[in-house]
Amino acid sequence: MLEFAKETLLLLPFLFGTYLVLEAVEAHAGGALERSLERAKSVGPLAGALAGAIPQCGVSAAAASLYAGGVVTVGTLVAVFLSTSDELLPVLVSKQVPVALMAKIVVLKVVAAIAVGFSLNAVLAFARHMRRRVDVHELCEHSFCGCREHKGILVPALIHTAEIFAFIVVVSGAIELAMHYFGEDCLNSLRLNAPVFGELAAGLLGLIPNCAVSVAGAELYCKGAMSAGALMASSFTGSGLGLLVLFRTNRNIKENLAILAIVYFAGVALGWLTGHLI
Repeated sequence: MLEFAKETLLLLPFLFGTYLVLEAVEAHAGGALERSLERAKSVGPLAGALAGAIPQCGVSAAAASLYAGGVVTVGTLVAVFLSTSDELLPVLVSKQVPVALMAKIVVLKVVAAIAVGFSLNAVLAFARHMRRRVDVHELCEHSFCGCREHKGILVPALIHTAEIFAFIVVVSGAIELAMHYFGEDCLNSLRLNAPVFGELAAGLLGLIPNCAVSVAGAELYCKGAMSAGALMASSFTGSGLGLLVLFRTNRNIKENLAILAIVYFAGVALGWLTGHLI
C-alpha cells in the first residue's frame, strides 16, 4: 500500500499541469496557445508515443484529460496508451534483465504506438470523424465541478485536479486491495505461456488500471510463467490510469468503449507479433 500511495501522489503534478493548460486554453479561446495546439495535432501520435514511454502512468492520465478537453486526437491518445509501460521497466531493472532486452521492448512499443496512432488519425480524417476542437466547457459539464464560478485559471485547475485525484484514489485503491489479496493467485492460475490464449488473457489483465498488474506481469515473465508475447500484450494494453481517467472525464461512453476496444485488440495483435522479436 505504501507503493500505491507513492505512485498516486506522483500523479498530482501531471494532473495539475494538465488542467492548468486546459484552463489557460479556455480562458484565451481562439488565442495563440489554442492555435498552436491545433497545429500540433498533426504530429501528436509521435509526441504521444515518446511521452508515453516515460515510466510514469501520470502521462496517460494527463493524455486522457487532454483528449476529453479536445486538445489531442484519438490517435495521439491511443499512441500514449500503447507506449505506456507503467511499472514494467523499473521491475525489469530490479530483476537485472539485460539492458538490450529492455531497450528492444521500449523501441518496439514506441514504433508500434506511432504507427497505430497515425493510422488511426488517417482513417478518422478520411471518414471525416476527427475529434472536436478544444472545448473545456464540456469537460466541466461532465465533472459538475462548479469551477466556472471562479475567476482565473488557478482555482479551476485545482478543483479539477482534486476531483480526479479523489476519484483515482477511491477506484484504484479498491483495485489495489483486490490485487493484494487475490491478484497473485489468480494470475498464477492463468495459462499465460499458452500461444494466443496467453496474449488474449494478458491483454485483458493489462486493461486493469493499476500498476500492480504490470509489476506482477514482469515478475511472472522473469520466472518463466509468462511468454514474451503475453508480456508485450499486457504492456501494450496496460495504460496505467489512463483508461480510468478517460471514462471519468469524457462523457461519450460509446467513444470510450471504442477506444478501449482499439487498445485491447491492437495490444493483443502487437503483443503476438512483437513477442516473436523478444
